Amino acid sequence: MRSIADFTRRLPPWWPLVLLALWLVATAGWRPVALPDEGRYGGVAYEMLRSGDGLTPTLFGMPYFHKPPLMYWIDIAALKVLGPHALALRMAPLVGAWVMGLALWIEAGARYGHDGACKALAVLAVLPLFYLGSQYANHDMLVAGWISLAVAAARRALTPQRRSLAWLCTAWGAMALALLSKGLIGVVLPGLIVAPWLLANRRWADLRFALHPLALLVFVAIALPWMVAMQQRYPGFFDYFIIEQHFARYTEARFNNPQPWWFFLVVLPLGTLPLSLRLPGALRRTGFDLWWVVVILAFFSMPRSKLVGYVLPALLPLALLLFEAWRGRRGERAAWVVAALVCVLTVPAVVYWGRPDHSDVGTALRERLAPGDRVLLTGGSFFDLRLQARLDAPPAVLDDWEALRSRGGDSWRQELLDAARFDPARGDEVLWTPARLARERCQAGRIWLVAAPADALPDARPVFTGRRATLFELPPPASCP
Repeated sequence: MRSIADFTRRLPPWWPLVLLALWLVATAGWRPVALPDEGRYGGVAYEMLRSGDGLTPTLFGMPYFHKPPLMYWIDIAALKVLGPHALALRMAPLVGAWVMGLALWIEAGARYGHDGACKALAVLAVLPLFYLGSQYANHDMLVAGWISLAVAAARRALTPQRRSLAWLCTAWGAMALALLSKGLIGVVLPGLIVAPWLLANRRWADLRFALHPLALLVFVAIALPWMVAMQQRYPGFFDYFIIEQHFARYTEARFNNPQPWWFFLVVLPLGTLPLSLRLPGALRRTGFDLWWVVVILAFFSMPRSKLVGYVLPALLPLALLLFEAWRGRRGERAAWVVAALVCVLTVPAVVYWGRPDHSDVGTALRERLAPGDRVLLTGGSFFDLRLQARLDAPPAVLDDWEALRSRGGDSWRQELLDAARFDPARGDEVLWTPARLARERCQAGRIWLVAAPADALPDARPVFTGRRATLFELPPPASCP
């Protein structure tokens, strides 16, 4: 044990952060692309890379403003280095998880010193919800990481003994990056965590300092250029991005994934087993960490629509509470080992029991596709198909779009209709109706259809059956007008 301690003392002080990165990356590329989320967001990044337009996110070639672009920018960089690999599509959540680890390192180091920060970081690293969130390609872990860094930096900036403008600029910069990760919650949540705490403790001078003009300028310089550029290109952007995708999604009940108010009170303990076995004792420790957890849980428990990833910004303070609850207690090492095994074994379990992606159909399509051919999808979203098949142009999607438009609701089809609002001409090219298909079948070039067998057209000829879908060829009709 002494030789290990001597060895670690010779390493740079930040070596645990390197170890955290290796821990997270080690299994991130093992499993297939999960659908629909990983296929959707990875597909957006792939489209931006192929089009050369690094500003406008596109889904099936149409402007896609459900989420801001930072995740796509990170994934574009990873795709350039790694190619169209699952690891590249998961680079953004990996970055977000590492940033959360950095934020914990900053906060724990100020409280406990280097050794305590190492142990607290080890607790965070093996929380299954943290580990799995880092391996799942959506926007939740990325925004959680920047929110965590914003709060940790604000705490350092507003130290009662000595305020720091550098740390304050870091906090506002992190909030700007959080906004570019998932929207307004990147600013709202750090504000709800820090500002009421300052008010409750009557720290009026700190509250004024928190709004320092230089720090606000850092925020504006990072956060606003992309939004202004999108508003200039697409005049309806602000109304859609701010009103529909933020206020309406938070306050209205028409969106998917309705859950009861106590949903996260169950998710958070289950997602942090076995270390959460000491959660009752940890929650008796009142203070800033508990307040941080309460704010996140309360904010996301109010709307009806809830997803597991929403609660990720609560993991840093929860890890600190659990670190203090387990420190020096019997079974501490055993609980940590079990938690680490749960993390590691979950990935091969998902590979074995999880649903496959469309890589096999994508390969079959790529081998058969010739210039002038067209690709058509129906029945399912198939968000990953363009990446899997390396398609130069987006595929078309067959449905009764007028009926879907009048019906409304919240679905992947509605996302495509929303995207077509910003580029109607491209929408006409991509969103095919049965009447459009009848005309297209009379044109030159083959039409390849990707669908589940139950959704295929009656005369479609199957040419390849994959694990999750089938590739069909549509023959030309017997007669054309």
